[in-house]
Amino acid sequence: MVTQTSVSRVESSPPFDGQIWIWQGHQICYTVLGEGRPLILIHGFGASIGHWRKNIPVLAEAGYKVFAIDLLGFGRSDKALIPYSVDLWEELLADFWTAKVQEPAVFVGNSIGALLSLMMLTHHSEMAAGGVLLNAAGGLNHRPEELNPLLRLVMGAFTKLVSSEMVGGFLFDRIRQKSRLKKTLGQVYCDRAAITDELVEILYQPSCDPGAQKVFASILTAPPGPRPEELLPQVTQPLLVIWGEADPWTPIAGSKLYQTLAEKSPEQFRFVSIPNTGHCPHDERPEIVNAAVLNWLATG
Repeated sequence: MVTQTSVSRVESSPPFDGQIWIWQGHQICYTVLGEGRPLILIHGFGASIGHWRKNIPVLAEAGYKVFAIDLLGFGRSDKALIPYSVDLWEELLADFWTAKVQEPAVFVGNSIGALLSLMMLTHHSEMAAGGVLLNAAGGLNHRPEELNPLLRLVMGAFTKLVSSEMVGGFLFDRIRQKSRLKKTLGQVYCDRAAITDELVEILYQPSCDPGAQKVFASILTAPPGPRPEELLPQVTQPLLVIWGEADPWTPIAGSKLYQTLAEKSPEQFRFVSIPNTGHCPHDERPEIVNAAVLNWLATG
């Protein structure tokens, strides 16, 4: 466990200049900063490159070539009206590596981005030198067996409404309101000072793009993807796992598997927990996360 003492607040950087890469006919936005060993940053659900604004400059200044990408359907990438899945994004990331990186990289991901990082380490080991998982999601969506019958019924009804041609747009407009986004962030950020207008704008702007509601509905109905416990036995590279202890979305109790691996194989796995921190530690406590990542990279 780490604490927040003797570290300074990391200030946000201006929005990054996005470059466009065409993938399967779709525009994909990405950014790259710095020179050195490559790092590939992968955001979580509803986020984008901007969610890494407190990390990219620090990592780049420390001597790394930092790539960050807006997954198809998010950020400034196209809102393609296609079926979404973690397999689709895995294919996107593999092709991005082939086109732009071409050197074993450390994949750094938050939430769903962490699951994708784990998939890259196991399914594309030649592309991955290591991984950093931040509050790793167990799947793109909850598996039915993980929900009690009442919650399963509620989630099923909500998904149908969001996907509906009649009321889906209205419901999505309600969900994406800035005031609602602030309330949602208030559930998963412990430090209210980190919930800035800039952060809300980063999440809000892509939701205004044509097709955003359809993408949202498609992702809600997508399969959850592989389980981390299925992937982890296949990992051969070094792995750093960072967890905000106060996360209600991916609770610290779900990190037991990672903690056990760190205890059994400390030379390969490292686990860091951060108290009073929610689902997005890289944005809420960037000074701690940046230091932990750089220390791990230097000693790995």
